[in-house]
Amino acid sequence: MNLTEILSINKEGWEKSAERFYGRTALPEYGPFSLSEEQLNLFGTIAGKKILDIGCGSGHSLQYMGNEGAQELWGLDLSTKQIETAEKLLRSQESKVTLFESPMEENPGLPPEYFDIVYSIYALGWTVDLQKTLSNIHSYLKPGGTFIFSWEHPIHDRLAYENSAFTLKKSYNIEGPEYNEAWHNNVVIYHRKLSTYINTLIEAGFIIEKVIDDVVLPTTITENPSKWYSTQRASIVPATFIIKATKRNTRHLL
Repeated sequence: MNLTEILSINKEGWEKSAERFYGRTALPEYGPFSLSEEQLNLFGTIAGKKILDIGCGSGHSLQYMGNEGAQELWGLDLSTKQIETAEKLLRSQESKVTLFESPMEENPGLPPEYFDIVYSIYALGWTVDLQKTLSNIHSYLKPGGTFIFSWEHPIHDRLAYENSAFTLKKSYNIEGPEYNEAWHNNVVIYHRKLSTYINTLIEAGFIIEKVIDDVVLPTTITENPSKWYSTQRASIVPATFIIKATKRNTRHLL
């Protein structure tokens, strides 16, 4: 399958399932069993900043940014339904709102070196071309700007719950496109090692500031361990990782 075919499959999958994800995994939350922005304070001061959300979904993370005083809210998403939902949600925002229906591998008209902060909450891993997407994000940021993203930890879906035990079902080391089991094999997601995300960020010109995969578990375990994001699985491997990076401020190198 090529890039165009995978994007078409994934867009169809999202149009069918968008309502199921309305408001889920949005700031201040970074993902299942993860520390929140309220605990981490990775963004720092948001007031007055120009913000871009990659894979903005239903717009709830942008709503959070607007409520924190962001000057401009920009977002892009592959799904028509998600963009329509985000437009409705953000109508009451005082911040200027600009949304694009677009794959993250393409620039739909975003200005270069314009944004103080670019982020992606549980969306970046959908990219078919990580190098191209990170190159785009790097070009959108002002020198010294911040990029923060979270995604499902790449070890998480290597485990399977079978015969009352977790087993390593797939190789962590083999990278490439896979039909995703959590979506009942209706979408395609690239499996990438954590080191691939880190090294591709560096190759795109970013400075890595933090890599976080701490796990926050509830005090009581009552759920079905076969659930995709179960407490039992999270007690063995992280469900979420977060990376904070900065675009090198070239003016400081002169």
